[in-house]
Amino acid sequence: MGLLAAVFWGATDFLVGVNARAVGVKRAVFFGQLLGVLLMTVIIVISASQWEKFISAPWVAVGLGVIASLCTVVGALALSKAFAVGKTAVVAPLVTSYGVFTTLLAWLGGDVLSAWQVSGILVCFFGVLLASRSDHGGDFDRKATNTVSVGFALLAAMLYGISFWIQGKFALPALGPVNMLALGYAVGVMFLIPEAFRLLRDHATISLKTFGSLCSASLFNLGGFSAFSWGALNGSVSVVTVISTLSGGIAAILGYFFYRERLSVIQIGGVSLVLLGAVLLHLYG
Repeated sequence: MGLLAAVFWGATDFLVGVNARAVGVKRAVFFGQLLGVLLMTVIIVISASQWEKFISAPWVAVGLGVIASLCTVVGALALSKAFAVGKTAVVAPLVTSYGVFTTLLAWLGGDVLSAWQVSGILVCFFGVLLASRSDHGGDFDRKATNTVSVGFALLAAMLYGISFWIQGKFALPALGPVNMLALGYAVGVMFLIPEAFRLLRDHATISLKTFGSLCSASLFNLGGFSAFSWGALNGSVSVVTVISTLSGGIAAILGYFFYRERLSVIQIGGVSLVLLGAVLLHLYG
């Protein structure tokens, strides 16, 4: 299940870049949020226990869930922008460093970090420095684009890290994963509601292939969450979590084959360090 989640999320990351380039960052994110909330609404309607759990949850937990959802949707916008202007092979692994921010927040909240967690943070840090290096001899525009994409990728990782920390500590215990996911999609749709009018106005200009890509990204994302949840409930959470971090590597492989993206030796080393640091953080977090 962890490997399946990694494949689904890796495909999602790749398609996020494809969709952002095709229809724009905000519109691509909105479409994903809209399809997600429709599917999650069907699941909640079918399962009456989920709705009962939501309405019985404390308002504080719901409010913090909304804050976490806002972090997630802004992080999704930053991630789409990073994929739209940068290389998938660099951006996707960098986003897996969200564990650094979750771990640091846990430390600020009073948790004691192990030597392995500190090592994971340092490995991610040096990996980011190397991965953000531009290709040797690249022109100014290429270096600027690389810097922008890395900046947006790290912003997305930070926002995802904050969101996951809030969810894990305050929202998920009261709401459960299904309600939290539905709440996240609903907040995303409301946050991007102006894009709904633009989508309705310009839907005729969007090709059938692009619609298929937009739907596929949402379905792959939900498939990743489903596989992860199934594996976590029926097996080892730590094993499923660690294996799922391979999604960054899978997205990088897809970028290599479909876009012929080339990385310097230094960038490959940096990406590898980021993935290694993410594995350490998830394994010992």
